[in-house]
Amino acid sequence: TIYMNLKKKIEKIRANEFQNPWILKAKELGYETHVFSWGFDDIGQKTADYFYSIDIKKMDEILNVCKKIGVSGVCTIASDLANITVNYVSNKLGLTSNSNHCLSVSTNKYLMREAFKEKNIPSTGYLLCDENYDINSINLKFPLIVKPTDRSGSRSITKVDNKNDLELAVQEAIDSSFEKKAIIEEYIEGSEYSVECISFEGVHTLLAITKKYTTGAPKF
Repeated sequence: TIYMNLKKKIEKIRANEFQNPWILKAKELGYETHVFSWGFDDIGQKTADYFYSIDIKKMDEILNVCKKIGVSGVCTIASDLANITVNYVSNKLGLTSNSNHCLSVSTNKYLMREAFKEKNIPSTGYLLCDENYDINSINLKFPLIVKPTDRSGSRSITKVDNKNDLELAVQEAIDSSFEKKAIIEEYIEGSEYSVECISFEGVHTLLAITKKYTTGAPKF
């Protein structure tokens, strides 16, 4: 096919310090690395074999470049937003990728809560709201956590202890959201842990369990 080459070529979305170990490992494994990112002075611009200053939200533009390159894989790490582009380009090229359902659930906090409920996995109380929500209809127990449904990196997350502060927190989350929606969740006390794994064809391989440290309330 036109997407494979004798010399393995792999496309990388994003080029910051979180992504750089991936670029170096790909090169170590013999891949020719083609990296797409915004025009910032990211380290990946220097370590990749080829760098393209293209906004990662311009998916069709990246797709067209990949068709010309003939890539054998498309990847990213540490970025929900970049993962959307990776999945789109991979599917268009017929390469290994996540399903659209998996992508939607793993990058949207409301859809993830819905998936928990569908599979009877214990979860906190929650509700979805947009610009038309009625603050008086919210019957969750305070304190609450308000988040954009589809952002990462703890953007616009707020712990709210009473209804007086809720409206401002919801508006901030909606403004930050790509789809202009927020999720309100009941707050859970305790330590927070992250379980990192690779899942492929139904097999889950544990990589690490890490404890999360934050700046604390109200923004974490």
